[in-house]
Amino acid sequence: MAQNSDTALLVIDAQESFRQRADEWAATANPQVIDNVARLVEHAREVGDQVIWITHADPGSGGVFDPDQGFVRVFAELEPRDDELARTKTTVNAFTSTDLEEQLHRSGIRRVVVCGIRTEQCCETTARVAGDLGFNVDYVTDATTTSDIAATGDLAAVSGVDIMRRTESILSARGFATIITTDQRVSGSASA
Repeated sequence: MAQNSDTALLVIDAQESFRQRADEWAATANPQVIDNVARLVEHAREVGDQVIWITHADPGSGGVFDPDQGFVRVFAELEPRDDELARTKTTVNAFTSTDLEEQLHRSGIRRVVVCGIRTEQCCETTARVAGDLGFNVDYVTDATTTSDIAATGDLAAVSGVDIMRRTESILSARGFATIITTDQRVSGSASA
């Protein structure tokens, strides 16, 4: 884990489990998510930021997040390295069920850059917890994705794009994170 900065890129749940839900994956709100995550990973490695891979597992469920099914692994095209920290969580955020906070403090990390899958769930929740723990948070919305939420009962359907915009608004307006784009991060025009 060679790194020489106080920043870590948290790649949240960019894992094969999601592609196993083929119809949902095909309708993802941001088809560019994997390309943008890959750009962020490449940039982090170039500038010496730590890259941390977080996957989600639901042991014993028998579903696509059950490690026994073999899909709880980072997308191969993202090419995680053996010397990069990897943690598997069983909670929505990346902190509660892992030693991530301890690892970040041990490495002198003060800023986290959040990207990955499920904009409004694991990514947003991780960003909020990171902020509560005192980390500066950059949230790269165009390097996240989600899917539509269908109407249920009296609740209206919500498009994945609307979910992504809402997440940006809440995180920014409430001071949880600075919203940036992949281009801003890799060009250096985002917070440093």
